[in-house]
Amino acid sequence: MNQHKKDKISEHLRTIAEQEGISEHDVRNEIAYAVSLALKSSDPNVQNLWKKIPCKGASPTIEEIIDFIATGIATQH
Repeated sequence: MNQHKKDKISEHLRTIAEQEGISEHDVRNEIAYAVSLALKSSDPNVQNLWKKIPCKGASPTIEEIIDFIATGIATQH
């Protein structure tokens, strides 16, 4: 993922933080917690979805997940 996409995602996370009255760090922590729970799902369909998300590490970053979802939504419209 290029730096422009990462910057854009951070900008959106900051906007969410401002709207919720919390820090961007807190927004990232909440998303990371939700992701950690979802990664542990025993549902094979959920596990197959996680495998489709391109990532550089052992598990996708928040930015990689958001980019994957946003790209999927954009291609549907």
